[in-house]
Amino acid sequence: MPFKCAGIIPARWGSSRFPGKPLHPIAGQPLLRHVWERCTRAQKLDAVIVATDDMRIAEAAFAWGAEVALTSVKLRSGTDRVAAVVATTREFSHVINIQGDEPLLDPKLIDRLVRELRNDCRLEMITAASPFESIAEIESPHQVKVVVDANGAALYFSRSPIPFIRDVSGSVPRLRHHGIYGYTRELLLRFVHWKPSPLERAEALEQLRALENGVRIRVVETGGGSPGVDTPADAETVERQLASELRTTRFRKRPRTQ
Repeated sequence: MPFKCAGIIPARWGSSRFPGKPLHPIAGQPLLRHVWERCTRAQKLDAVIVATDDMRIAEAAFAWGAEVALTSVKLRSGTDRVAAVVATTREFSHVINIQGDEPLLDPKLIDRLVRELRNDCRLEMITAASPFESIAEIESPHQVKVVVDANGAALYFSRSPIPFIRDVSGSVPRLRHHGIYGYTRELLLRFVHWKPSPLERAEALEQLRALENGVRIRVVETGGGSPGVDTPADAETVERQLASELRTTRFRKRPRTQ
Protein backbone atom coordinates (compact mmCIF):
# COMPACT_ATOMS: atom_id res chain seq x y z
CA MET A 1 0.00 0.00 0.00
CA PRO A 2 1.44 3.41 -0.94
CA PHE A 3 2.00 5.90 1.87
CA LYS A 4 -1.07 8.03 2.46
CA CYS A 5 -1.87 9.71 5.76
CA ALA A 6 -5.16 11.03 7.14
CA GLY A 7 -5.55 13.40 10.06
CA ILE A 8 -8.61 12.38 12.06
CA ILE A 9 -10.14 14.53 14.80
CA PRO A 10 -12.44 12.58 17.15
CA ALA A 11 -15.14 14.78 18.67
CA ARG A 12 -17.97 13.96 21.07
CA TRP A 13 -20.69 16.09 22.60
CA GLY A 14 -20.86 14.48 26.03
CA SER A 15 -18.35 15.66 28.62
CA SER A 16 -18.88 15.61 32.37
CA ARG A 17 -16.91 18.83 32.81
CA PHE A 18 -17.80 20.60 29.57
CA PRO A 19 -20.84 19.32 27.62
CA GLY A 20 -20.92 20.51 24.01
CA LYS A 21 -17.26 21.47 24.12
CA PRO A 22 -16.50 20.97 20.38
CA LEU A 23 -18.99 23.68 19.41
CA HIS A 24 -18.19 26.09 22.23
CA PRO A 25 -17.44 29.48 20.62
CA ILE A 26 -13.89 30.76 20.95
CA ALA A 27 -12.86 33.98 19.22
CA GLY A 28 -16.00 33.91 17.09
CA GLN A 29 -16.03 30.31 15.91
CA PRO A 30 -16.42 26.80 17.38
CA LEU A 31 -13.49 25.24 19.21
CA LEU A 32 -13.48 22.28 16.83
CA ARG A 33 -13.28 24.55 13.79
CA HIS A 34 -10.09 26.14 15.15
CA VAL A 35 -8.55 22.66 15.43
CA TRP A 36 -9.76 21.65 11.96
CA GLU A 37 -8.35 24.82 10.39
CA ARG A 38 -4.96 24.16 12.02
CA CYS A 39 -5.00 20.66 10.56
CA THR A 40 -5.81 21.94 7.08
CA ARG A 41 -2.68 24.10 7.24
CA ALA A 42 -0.53 20.98 7.60
CA GLN A 43 1.06 20.22 4.23
CA LYS A 44 1.65 16.49 4.65
CA LEU A 45 -1.88 15.22 5.34
CA ASP A 46 -3.84 13.68 2.49
CA ALA A 47 -7.17 14.25 4.26
CA VAL A 48 -8.60 15.83 7.41
CA ILE A 49 -11.66 14.07 8.83
CA VAL A 50 -13.88 14.88 11.81
CA ALA A 51 -15.08 11.65 13.47
CA THR A 52 -18.16 12.10 15.65
CA ASP A 53 -21.22 10.28 16.94
CA ASP A 54 -23.29 13.45 17.34
CA MET A 55 -25.36 15.01 14.56
CA ARG A 56 -25.02 18.52 16.01
CA ILE A 57 -21.25 18.31 15.61
CA ALA A 58 -21.52 16.57 12.24
CA GLU A 59 -23.88 19.19 10.78
CA ALA A 60 -21.80 22.11 12.06
CA ALA A 61 -18.54 20.66 10.74
CA PHE A 62 -20.09 19.82 7.37
CA ALA A 63 -21.42 23.39 7.13
CA TRP A 64 -17.93 24.89 7.38
CA GLY A 65 -16.57 22.45 4.81
CA ALA A 66 -15.11 19.60 6.84
CA GLU A 67 -15.19 15.98 5.78
CA VAL A 68 -17.20 14.15 8.44
CA ALA A 69 -17.41 10.48 9.43
CA LEU A 70 -20.24 9.32 11.70
CA THR A 71 -19.26 6.70 14.26
CA SER A 72 -21.18 4.58 16.75
CA VAL A 73 -22.28 6.07 20.08
CA LYS A 74 -21.07 2.84 21.71
CA LEU A 75 -17.39 3.57 21.11
CA ARG A 76 -15.53 4.27 24.35
CA SER A 77 -12.69 6.54 23.28
CA GLY A 78 -11.39 8.90 20.63
CA THR A 79 -8.93 6.23 19.54
CA ASP A 80 -11.82 3.82 18.96
CA ARG A 81 -13.54 6.47 16.81
CA VAL A 82 -10.40 7.01 14.74
CA ALA A 83 -9.99 3.26 14.25
CA ALA A 84 -13.63 2.92 13.22
CA VAL A 85 -13.03 5.41 10.42
CA VAL A 86 -9.91 3.74 9.03
CA ALA A 87 -11.48 0.28 9.37
CA THR A 88 -14.03 1.19 6.69
CA THR A 89 -11.41 2.03 4.05
CA ARG A 90 -7.97 0.92 2.90
CA GLU A 91 -7.28 4.32 1.37
CA PHE A 92 -4.91 5.38 4.15
CA SER A 93 -1.78 3.55 5.23
CA HIS A 94 -1.23 5.84 8.22
CA VAL A 95 -3.27 8.11 10.46
CA ILE A 96 -2.65 11.00 12.84
CA ASN A 97 -5.02 11.04 15.82
CA ILE A 98 -5.53 14.73 16.67
CA GLN A 99 -7.09 16.02 19.89
CA GLY A 100 -10.22 18.02 19.17
CA ASP A 101 -9.68 20.42 22.07
CA GLU A 102 -6.31 21.96 21.19
CA PRO A 103 -7.07 25.03 19.03
CA LEU A 104 -3.45 26.23 19.19
CA LEU A 105 -2.02 23.04 17.68
CA ASP A 106 1.02 23.72 15.49
CA PRO A 107 0.50 22.37 11.93
CA LYS A 108 4.28 21.94 11.68
CA LEU A 109 4.14 19.29 14.42
CA ILE A 110 1.62 17.31 12.38
CA ASP A 111 3.90 17.51 9.34
CA ARG A 112 6.87 16.40 11.43
CA LEU A 113 5.04 13.29 12.65
CA VAL A 114 3.98 12.44 9.10
CA ARG A 115 7.56 12.82 7.83
CA GLU A 116 8.87 10.51 10.54
CA LEU A 117 6.30 7.85 9.65
CA ARG A 118 7.04 8.20 5.94
CA ASN A 119 10.80 7.98 6.38
CA ASP A 120 10.83 4.89 8.61
CA CYS A 121 8.82 1.96 7.30
CA ARG A 122 9.44 0.06 10.56
CA LEU A 123 7.88 2.78 12.71
CA GLU A 124 4.40 1.83 13.91
CA MET A 125 3.57 4.57 16.41
CA ILE A 126 4.77 8.08 17.19
CA THR A 127 3.87 10.90 19.58
CA ALA A 128 5.35 14.15 20.92
CA ALA A 129 6.61 15.77 24.12
CA SER A 130 8.22 18.99 25.31
CA PRO A 131 10.12 20.11 28.42
CA PHE A 132 8.04 21.17 31.40
CA GLU A 133 8.04 24.85 32.25
CA SER A 134 7.27 24.67 35.97
CA ILE A 135 7.49 22.42 39.02
CA ALA A 136 3.73 22.78 39.50
CA GLU A 137 3.09 21.20 36.10
CA ILE A 138 5.49 18.34 36.87
CA GLU A 139 3.68 17.60 40.12
CA SER A 140 0.19 17.79 38.59
CA PRO A 141 -1.48 14.42 37.90
CA HIS A 142 -3.33 16.11 35.03
CA GLN A 143 -0.04 16.60 33.15
CA VAL A 144 1.27 13.35 31.68
CA LYS A 145 5.01 12.70 31.83
CA VAL A 146 7.10 10.52 29.56
CA VAL A 147 10.59 9.07 29.92
CA VAL A 148 12.48 8.12 26.76
CA ASP A 149 15.51 6.00 25.94
CA ALA A 150 18.70 7.07 24.16
CA ASN A 151 17.01 6.61 20.77
CA GLY A 152 13.93 8.66 21.59
CA ALA A 153 11.57 5.76 22.24
CA ALA A 154 9.16 5.89 25.15
CA LEU A 155 10.12 3.88 28.22
CA TYR A 156 7.08 4.84 30.29
CA PHE A 157 4.24 7.33 30.62
CA SER A 158 2.89 8.38 34.01
CA ARG A 159 0.80 10.92 35.88
CA SER A 160 3.45 10.85 38.60
CA PRO A 161 6.63 12.95 38.38
CA ILE A 162 9.09 10.73 36.52
CA PRO A 163 11.95 10.12 36.61
CA PHE A 164 12.59 10.61 40.31
CA ILE A 165 15.57 12.94 40.60
CA ARG A 166 17.70 11.69 43.50
CA ASP A 167 20.86 13.60 42.58
CA VAL A 168 20.14 17.11 41.27
CA SER A 169 23.62 17.33 39.78
CA GLY A 170 22.67 14.57 37.37
CA SER A 171 19.21 15.81 36.49
CA VAL A 172 17.58 14.95 33.17
CA PRO A 173 14.90 16.85 31.23
CA ARG A 174 11.35 16.27 32.45
CA LEU A 175 9.11 15.81 29.42
CA ARG A 176 5.41 16.61 29.15
CA HIS A 177 3.56 14.28 26.83
CA HIS A 178 1.27 15.74 24.16
CA GLY A 179 -1.84 13.83 23.20
CA ILE A 180 -1.20 13.54 19.48
CA TYR A 181 -0.42 10.15 17.95
CA GLY A 182 0.56 8.75 14.59
CA TYR A 183 0.05 5.07 13.72
CA THR A 184 0.17 2.67 10.88
CA ARG A 185 -3.32 1.54 9.94
CA GLU A 186 -2.45 -2.04 10.87
CA LEU A 187 -1.20 -1.18 14.33
CA LEU A 188 -4.21 0.99 15.13
CA LEU A 189 -6.63 -1.77 14.18
CA ARG A 190 -4.69 -4.23 16.37
CA PHE A 191 -4.51 -1.75 19.23
CA VAL A 192 -8.27 -1.27 19.60
CA HIS A 193 -8.78 -5.04 19.79
CA TRP A 194 -6.36 -5.46 22.69
CA LYS A 195 -7.96 -5.44 26.12
CA PRO A 196 -7.12 -2.50 28.42
CA SER A 197 -3.87 -3.45 30.13
CA PRO A 198 -3.08 -3.41 33.88
CA LEU A 199 -0.83 -0.33 33.72
CA GLU A 200 -3.31 1.45 31.47
CA ARG A 201 -6.08 0.89 34.00
CA ALA A 202 -3.85 1.95 36.90
CA GLU A 203 -2.73 5.24 35.29
CA ALA A 204 -5.78 5.82 33.07
CA LEU A 205 -3.38 6.28 30.14
CA GLU A 206 -4.34 4.48 26.95
CA GLN A 207 -0.86 4.63 25.40
CA LEU A 208 0.43 2.24 28.06
CA ARG A 209 -1.59 -0.49 26.34
CA ALA A 210 0.76 -0.18 23.38
CA LEU A 211 3.89 -0.38 25.55
CA GLU A 212 2.56 -3.38 27.46
CA ASN A 213 2.00 -5.15 24.14
CA GLY A 214 5.56 -4.54 22.99
CA VAL A 215 4.98 -1.58 20.65
CA ARG A 216 7.89 0.84 20.25
CA ILE A 217 6.60 4.42 20.46
CA ARG A 218 8.89 7.11 19.06
CA VAL A 219 8.71 10.43 20.93
CA VAL A 220 9.66 13.59 19.04
CA GLU A 221 10.63 16.52 21.24
CA THR A 222 9.21 19.95 20.49
CA GLY A 223 9.93 23.36 21.90
CA GLY A 224 6.50 23.64 23.46
CA GLY A 225 2.99 22.28 23.41
CA SER A 226 -0.51 23.55 22.74
CA PRO A 227 -2.86 23.95 25.72
CA GLY A 228 -6.02 21.89 25.78
CA VAL A 229 -9.50 23.12 26.63
CA ASP A 230 -11.03 21.06 29.43
CA THR A 231 -13.21 23.69 31.09
CA PRO A 232 -14.93 26.98 30.20
CA ALA A 233 -12.13 28.76 32.08
CA ASP A 234 -9.59 27.10 29.76
CA ALA A 235 -11.61 28.36 26.80
CA GLU A 236 -11.30 31.93 28.06
CA THR A 237 -7.53 31.56 28.45
CA VAL A 238 -7.14 30.12 24.95
CA GLU A 239 -9.32 32.88 23.51
CA ARG A 240 -6.91 35.47 24.88
CA GLN A 241 -3.99 33.58 23.38
CA LEU A 242 -5.71 33.36 20.00
CA ALA A 243 -6.45 37.07 20.08
CA SER A 244 -2.81 37.81 20.88
CA GLU A 245 -1.66 35.52 18.08
CA LEU A 246 -4.01 37.23 15.62
CA ARG A 247 -2.73 40.68 16.59
CA THR A 248 0.86 39.50 16.11
CA THR A 249 0.03 38.07 12.67
CA ARG A 250 -1.64 41.29 11.57
CA PHE A 251 1.35 43.30 12.75
CA ARG A 252 3.74 41.14 10.74
CA LYS A 253 1.61 41.56 7.62
CA ARG A 254 1.35 45.31 7.95
CA PRO A 255 2.94 46.87 4.85
CA ARG A 256 5.95 49.04 5.35
CA THR A 257 5.55 52.76 4.78
CA GLN A 258 7.73 54.33 2.17
